Amino acid sequence: MAERIVIGYKRLFDVQLLHHYWLDEGSVLFDTLPGSRKTKLLLNYDSRRFLEVNPTPCTSNILKGLKGVFKQTSTGFLVAVPRSVIIPDNEVLTFVITVKDASFFNYTALTLMNRKIVELVNSAEDKLYRYKENVPVFSNLTGAIRGVPPNKSLFLSGEIPASASMDKAEYLNIAAGALVQLISNQPGAATQQINAHASKMPVFVHQNDAPLLVPPDGLTGVPDRGVLLSDQIPDNVFGVISITAINTVDTDFSCTIAGIAKETAPVFQLRFKNRSAYWKYLNKNTGAPVSESSSPLPFTSTGNAGTKRKPGEAFVKVKYEDDDPLKRIEKIYTEIFD
Repeated sequence: MAERIVIGYKRLFDVQLLHHYWLDEGSVLFDTLPGSRKTKLLLNYDSRRFLEVNPTPCTSNILKGLKGVFKQTSTGFLVAVPRSVIIPDNEVLTFVITVKDASFFNYTALTLMNRKIVELVNSAEDKLYRYKENVPVFSNLTGAIRGVPPNKSLFLSGEIPASASMDKAEYLNIAAGALVQLISNQPGAATQQINAHASKMPVFVHQNDAPLLVPPDGLTGVPDRGVLLSDQIPDNVFGVISITAINTVDTDFSCTIAGIAKETAPVFQLRFKNRSAYWKYLNKNTGAPVSESSSPLPFTSTGNAGTKRKPGEAFVKVKYEDDDPLKRIEKIYTEIFD
């Protein structure tokens, strides 16, 4: 009889990558839909159509040493490890998000920000530094929460900030307890209220998820926010996810107890907000303007936030002050030929 060795596995954590373009129904938030409808939408949902996630080379080696497993799923990805494996409290697993679908940048909010790569030489070190602007880093050490147990949701985005003088179009803010979104640039930005009670809304990916960069001594020209590119973080990075075994402040964000994976793995969420824009209707024969929505309306795959034909994975246009792209954004809109 052949010898057989069976190793039992437990999930270490799950990460859900939930995009509201695919999950909301028109102006109705996914979270407020009836349970049966949410289940149906999730059954048809697959984040792998538009996002790819991979462990960094270092994390792949760590998982190999732990005999761990990484798997991308329709709703995100998971990591599982043998039941008895010991994981150091300070172990960090890092994953890189890249975009597979070019249309993602049309229907996803906060994709208008510059993401250029900046190369700088520090002559004092004779070393080349390469940065990418406005790349978010998501972590279970700095994530925000909504709700309380047993309905506590763990988000890898940090808490959404209050407004700032340099905020730009599509930035998310919390103002007097409400969740608002800028629909033009500061100064004097127009805003749209998403919900009067931010605590009832998911913590969407937002502008402050891109970390502040601290340049090494003697190096100038470093972007304000973003990441340092390396052999671990490639040029085509869209976002970085960093999961540490133990969160000493909020143990619900921890993946282990006494070095062993929890019996019930934490489920972390990333929520991508669908873009809202003015819907501008044009005559399909002449191209002449016909009408325009009075306020920005959200793009969704299902449902319709407007009363006329909705855009698809909409092509977005930006109206700049004095038609100068170097000046402030006054309006984001999409054209629909009807």
